Amino acid sequence: MITDILLRYSEMHTTPEPPVLARLNRETHLSQVYPQMLSGHLQGTLLRMMVQMISPERVLEIGTFTGYSAIAMGLGMASPPALLLGRKTSLPTPLPRERGGALLHTVEVNPELEEGIRRVIQDAGLEERIVLHIGEALEIIPALNEVWDLVFIDADKPNYLNYYKMVLPHVRPGGYIIADNVLWDGKVTGDPAKMDKDTRGIVEFNEFVHMDQRVENLTLPVRDGLMIIRKI
Repeated sequence: MITDILLRYSEMHTTPEPPVLARLNRETHLSQVYPQMLSGHLQGTLLRMMVQMISPERVLEIGTFTGYSAIAMGLGMASPPALLLGRKTSLPTPLPRERGGALLHTVEVNPELEEGIRRVIQDAGLEERIVLHIGEALEIIPALNEVWDLVFIDADKPNYLNYYKMVLPHVRPGGYIIADNVLWDGKVTGDPAKMDKDTRGIVEFNEFVHMDQRVENLTLPVRDGLMIIRKI
């Protein structure tokens, strides 16, 4: 939805990826059948900066894939010098929410990705900041018993609305949900009668959120579309 020339220009005028993310980006493109599922440089930088802006104590990610977005957000919780210099971060043992500890919980359904995700979390020095869960998000998340400051949804599209309905009551007032792929390669504007289940899932999610009086939302045509949702 944006020309390759403009995309390259945008990346050239964005702070470079930290080395750990640059390596992960390359490894993902070499090893995965669908590497485009990776958040990537521009989106990863946006997620990191948003974390730095709102300083969340509890972050939930639904859909880890190879770990790029989790690492990007985790680095946003770490010290900027460590991030920019590509060094491992030095983090204290996480503390309970009431004592100021910050944690990112990320849920991935594919157990074959677990080893690689844990390795890159360690490479980034974020073992004390990121908690990985392997399994079905709809089963795992209710058991976490957290109040979320930020939720990032980037998982199976037919369940987007189910994830939203499940997490919104547990997002603090003023907290955020970010949903990826909300433009779904432009398919959301197609003939509803010809939409596949993934496209229908995204369209139903977009329409429900847009009409939900509990939130305000902004749809950004960044990459494959990001919706930023703020709980009122």
